[in-house]
Amino acid sequence: MVTDTEVSVGKPRVIKTGRTASEKRMVRLGLTLAAPAIIYIVVFLAFPLFYNLFISATDANGANLVQGTFHFNNFENYKVTIADPNFWNSVKLSIIFTLACLITQYIFGFAAALFFRKPFWGNGFIRAILLVGWILPPVVTGTIFRWLFDSDYGVINYGLQSLGLIDEPIKWLTVGGTALFSVIFANLWVGIPFNMLLLLSGLQSIDDSLYEAAEVDGANKWQQFWKITFPMMKPVSISVLLLGVINTYKVFDLIFTMTKGGPVNATETLPLYTYNETYRLFEFGNGAAASTLTLILPLVLAWFYVRSLREEDAL
Repeated sequence: MVTDTEVSVGKPRVIKTGRTASEKRMVRLGLTLAAPAIIYIVVFLAFPLFYNLFISATDANGANLVQGTFHFNNFENYKVTIADPNFWNSVKLSIIFTLACLITQYIFGFAAALFFRKPFWGNGFIRAILLVGWILPPVVTGTIFRWLFDSDYGVINYGLQSLGLIDEPIKWLTVGGTALFSVIFANLWVGIPFNMLLLLSGLQSIDDSLYEAAEVDGANKWQQFWKITFPMMKPVSISVLLLGVINTYKVFDLIFTMTKGGPVNATETLPLYTYNETYRLFEFGNGAAASTLTLILPLVLAWFYVRSLREEDAL
């Protein structure tokens, strides 16, 4: 804040002092208003993260954690986790689950967004019905699909048998390949409406005059999509795909509700592997190490997501 000006033999010299009383009050007000968010971040995000890193470097388990007799083991847990075949099986399943969901929900979400872009009677009502799958808690969704895919009284087997497509019930949740397909299908019910919602907001920002000019030039609908819609949706698509990877990669409750990671680890993705190591085997050190390794991909993708948002704002 400029408070005074002294004139010397040369040129005027500006003397700067600290903040004024009003500026200090504004800073205190800002800190006061931000305090609940800061406390929340420290208590529920920062502290658990650093405590997890601390436990991952110890031999903590169900016997010595409560007593406080665990010791540092020079990050031996990371060596044990990386050498565990089940860990790499979980990595493979997480990649399959994430890619299958990501690609499918983006394609169908984009198609649904294109469908709902043009106004028609019942547009809002149908969109609201589709969003139910995204709004429902994952535990509820997992329970619904566990009933639907039940081999004895599930609606899906009943419908397929009624149509004559199968002769006997399919054991959806008790066979490895079909169990993985079932949890992927259930997650698509959640992911497609989310993709549709974000992509639809991007489509509505495209000026209709571009399509009118393209029609005048003789471009058909397919050419308009590849020359106008898809290129202009690139920033939104990148954000949707990055968010989709982060949200799909960490899915736990839906899979746990449907299969608990079974049968025989057939649906044990990385979040399920971490849970089993920690709360079933009570190897807290190994579980903390696995969860730390699981965090690497989301952190990298989160960085790319924030970077893409900054580049989009700079345009």
